[in-house]
Amino acid sequence: MSAKSKLERDPISDKSLLDEYNGKLYSSDYKAMQAFRKKLPAYEKKADILDLIKKNQVVVISGETGCGKTTQVAQFILDSELEERNGSITRIICTQPRRISAISVAERVAAERAERLGKSVGFQIRLEKIPPRERGSILFCTTGMLLQFMQSDPALKGFSHIILDEIHERSTESDFIITLLKQIIPVRPDLKVVLMSATLNSERFSDYYNDCPIIHIPGFTYPVEEFYLEDVLLLTGFRLIESTFKEKELGYRKYQKKYKQQHEKNCHFLNIINPYIKKLVIEKKYPKFVIDQLCHPDSENLSLELIEDLINHICTTKEPGAILVFLPGMMDIVKLNRIMLNSGRYPNSRFIIYPLHSRMPTIDQRLIFKEPPTGIRKIIIATSIAETSITIEDVVYVIDCGKTKLSRFDVNKNMETLEPEWVSMANAKQRRGRAGRVKKGYCYHLYSRAREMTFDDYPLPEMLRTRLEEVILQIKILQLGEAKQFLASVMDPPNLKAIDLSLDLLRTLNALDNDEHLTPLGYHLAQLPLDPRTGKMIIWAALFSCIDPVFAIAASLTFKDAFYCPLGKEEQAMKKKLELSLWEFSDHIALAEALRRFEINYNFGFCHEYFLSFNTLKLLSEMKRQFAQHLYEMKFLDNDNPIDENANRNSNNIALIKAIVCAGLYPNIATIKYGSDSKHGVIAWTPEDGSVKLHPSSVNNKMKDFPSPFLTYFTKQRSTAIYLHDTSCVTAPILLFAGSNSSIRRENGKYIITLNTSQNFICEPRTAKVIQDLRQAINNLLEYKISHPGTVNWDTQEGQILNALIEFVSQTDEEMGFGKLTW
Repeated sequence: MSAKSKLERDPISDKSLLDEYNGKLYSSDYKAMQAFRKKLPAYEKKADILDLIKKNQVVVISGETGCGKTTQVAQFILDSELEERNGSITRIICTQPRRISAISVAERVAAERAERLGKSVGFQIRLEKIPPRERGSILFCTTGMLLQFMQSDPALKGFSHIILDEIHERSTESDFIITLLKQIIPVRPDLKVVLMSATLNSERFSDYYNDCPIIHIPGFTYPVEEFYLEDVLLLTGFRLIESTFKEKELGYRKYQKKYKQQHEKNCHFLNIINPYIKKLVIEKKYPKFVIDQLCHPDSENLSLELIEDLINHICTTKEPGAILVFLPGMMDIVKLNRIMLNSGRYPNSRFIIYPLHSRMPTIDQRLIFKEPPTGIRKIIIATSIAETSITIEDVVYVIDCGKTKLSRFDVNKNMETLEPEWVSMANAKQRRGRAGRVKKGYCYHLYSRAREMTFDDYPLPEMLRTRLEEVILQIKILQLGEAKQFLASVMDPPNLKAIDLSLDLLRTLNALDNDEHLTPLGYHLAQLPLDPRTGKMIIWAALFSCIDPVFAIAASLTFKDAFYCPLGKEEQAMKKKLELSLWEFSDHIALAEALRRFEINYNFGFCHEYFLSFNTLKLLSEMKRQFAQHLYEMKFLDNDNPIDENANRNSNNIALIKAIVCAGLYPNIATIKYGSDSKHGVIAWTPEDGSVKLHPSSVNNKMKDFPSPFLTYFTKQRSTAIYLHDTSCVTAPILLFAGSNSSIRRENGKYIITLNTSQNFICEPRTAKVIQDLRQAINNLLEYKISHPGTVNWDTQEGQILNALIEFVSQTDEEMGFGKLTW
């Protein structure tokens, strides 16, 4: 069955759009931009691209860095359709993998059309949009926004052309959309799909779409001279390693397990480096000190001091030009920035340093595109965001550390990991391509030529290394059938065990029933642009009238928390964070209180005093308003004001806030084994992993005595150890409230309550009776309220039930008569 486009032809609009376009051709601004556009390699292929799109429903366009595909292809299509009087039935959507690229590309394309944003070109990202006109237009958006549009328009009947850019990055969202489009194409024969990729693996996409045609656009870059670690050590004279290999090994022997792991790692390194070292010795190209450094396994560790030395070498010996440094993560960026500022070698009069990370507010990110005044050198310190998504035209020098931080999901341990790992050859090629845009470029790789030989060709698709709850909810709300069946049809199907783990979590959250159907709660969660756990929190916050603090917590967990920790000021920063936690043993309360006080003060002085990011808090505040808007549209709130009095009557009840957070995070529960000592911090225990640590950034990591032995946590992540992130100490009543399934049995005259995380509580008969009655009443009420959204009338029976529950979660373990916990 085919679906027709909703775009209906209007000859009057077609003529007016064509007249406007023809009038623009005589504009001096437009002519100047046209002269620039005609120099791009993409422009030479314009006729071929349009001919291919006209004759085929799906086309793959591959292009080298700098060829102009991102800015030109959508314009070629729009101009061609306007000229053919098809403006009224042309609405192009072009996806970008990141917020900053959606905005910067839209701004660039609008400038090339001698227009302001909001006319024929616009953008839409979360929390920010300048939409274009409805017809004869191009909308740049993130892949996540396109998925949201598909909830209300599954066959994309509101669009004539879909352009997916940067698909070689293989994000979960873009892979999901590629799979969806394959199903939409047969029912929308009038829909044109253009897949745009770097020249890495474009054949894979063509194969997936039944051998659809590929057109290649050559790049326009100047030659790039490459240097490797051995060359960098020679150029700078930097000494990476002080101690010898044997001294290091002796140090590790004290810790048997660590020694074994390190020994295996060292053997692997030596197998790679030794044949290469022999070759270098024969060639006599490098002095002995370079060879000695390369022989040591620690030479592959990230050295920010070496990078700073190399930056200084470039600044003092090389011609003008911007420097782009690639680092694995945010903390590396912060540390290098600090090292550079403290060195005194980069005065503001001659240098401008920009840190660049995907989680920075978009207003900060835009500054990097500005060309500095003559005599000032721009230095950008970035993560992999600068690989393909954005182009900084004046970059001449690239420093590539060769590492990237990738989150992976260990299905066997049901745990996320976030560790630096070597980039792929495709990533390295993209990084090198960032140099040489304006003149001959230079790329300094901080790994040896031998190490490069071991790189994988391409990065692992994100869908094979992340949790799948959000994807499964999208599958369900778009009515695409069983999760396993749909996910088997993607380009690289994920592990079946990963799908099972995500299905289990969605059942625990009560988002799916046992037949894999969306529950009423699941239906609402699928509509929210949130992780289902934080989605559950904000819905329950609306039901229990405590939205302001819970929205703040949900926004911080979804996006990022606003706390930062300057080097050398860790203790002061922790003291301020403890103050904001109100000494409630909770990182979540600290997040809520930080945003609450910011919204009262709204100034830089408050942020500076409490080590908080002003821009992040501003964005989190905006996210709270967005949550309120969503829940107002879903009828859970009377209005879209997150500080509305009626929606916050219980916002001062910290036990209730913790209970709602715990309900969203359940079954992420740990038991405290040891309070903090000065060396190791708090040690906790989880059934899956045994002993785990609290992350040093947690307020609970410094606590010695806790009011209850239970912690709920947002994520468990393995990096240098297994750490729990974002924790709150919760009581037994809160756990019983949060646990979706509990059973009560009588044994030897005592009552035992068992949660599905395997915790057992011994309690008094009267407590067991209260819990049974309350659980039944609350389950019935929540089921009804989720199915029939509406605000709670606190003067009726539903208000009495909720008040009884609030009273229950506000009790301590002792007040409720709980005996000892067992496992």
